Order: sequence, then C-alpha cells, then structure tokens
Amino acid sequence: MFGSAPLHPVLPASDLERAKRWYSDKLGLEPVEEDEYGGATYETGGGTFLVYTSEFAGTNKATAAGFRVDDFDTAVAELRANGVVFEDVDFGELGVSVDGVISTPDGKDKAAWFKDSEGNILSLSTIA
Repeated sequence: MFGSAPLHPVLPASDLERAKRWYSDKLGLEPVEEDEYGGATYETGGGTFLVYTSEFAGTNKATAAGFRVDDFDTAVAELRANGVVFEDVDFGELGVSVDGVISTPDGKDKAAWFKDSEGNILSLSTIA
C-alpha cells in the first residue's frame, strides 16, 4: 500500500519567515508553494518537504530529515561557508565525529548533523 507513496517530511517552525530565510540563505532553497495555513513547500532531489508553523518546533531530539548527496565534502564546505554549524556526535563503538563529520574507517561513507533556524535536526550523508 505505501511502497509507491512518496514520503513527504514535515518540519515545524516557530517563526516561518525566519525559517524561510534560513532555508534560502543556508541551503539555497526557495519555496515552490506557500499555503494559507502557514506552510512553505520545498522541492529537492525529486521530492518535497513542508516547513509549517508550529509551537513545537525544535522539540524533536532525533534527526527529522536528511539530505543524501553525491559530493559530501563539497556539500559540507558549502554549508560551512553559509554559516551552518555541524553537531558533534558520539555513537560509541560506531564512531565519533571529527570536526562535525563521522565516517566509516575507509572514509567511503560519511554523515553530519546540523540544526535549522528552528532547532530541527537535519543530516547530510553520502549516497550508498
């Protein structure tokens, strides 16, 4: 039933205008649609996600959504140049981030986590 249904992440924002500026300034994304209910829809990688007004923004302590990229190192450099700060993570035996990036021992697979303006945790990872 859900095998062919696209997954559409929804991310809360306590200040939608601030969030829209962040997604524009930091990620270079602009809404493709805005609705009368306080939501902005973005397209990326063939899918969409919604940023909507909610008093509960930033309360999730887990990854809310992630971007999988072909050129991880370039994406990290571009985000840093735009002022994005990566989180330090410690997954015990699975590894610890170095300068905000965690990778497999061979360096092939990499991941990093960062927060948007509303405190939502987003990830960046290599395409497996």
